[in-house]
Amino acid sequence: MVYITEAHPSDVWQMQSNIKDNVVFASPRSEEERSFAAGACVRKLGIDIPAVLDEFGNSTEQAYTAWPDRLYLIDATGHVAYKSKPGPFGFDAEALKNAVSRVAQVH
Repeated sequence: MVYITEAHPSDVWQMQSNIKDNVVFASPRSEEERSFAAGACVRKLGIDIPAVLDEFGNSTEQAYTAWPDRLYLIDATGHVAYKSKPGPFGFDAEALKNAVSRVAQVH
């Protein structure tokens, strides 16, 4: 997982679900603030896969058009094996599960 630009910083606009879930952060002004927000997101969502931070210029987000959030599955050769529709409402768990199965069968 790559943590990219914050989706709903409190100093820009806020979703009620963020307030309800107690994940309210202003736009980070440093790598440390961004790391703190990303860590809170990972813990709150119960993410148990490796997570890294995009650099402050968001080059990964720009390269993969990851805004709004998308799920990508990268195979062992470095190719995109699955790309979701924009999330969080475009995620299709069954399609991702099938893609993971296909990639696992190859290796």
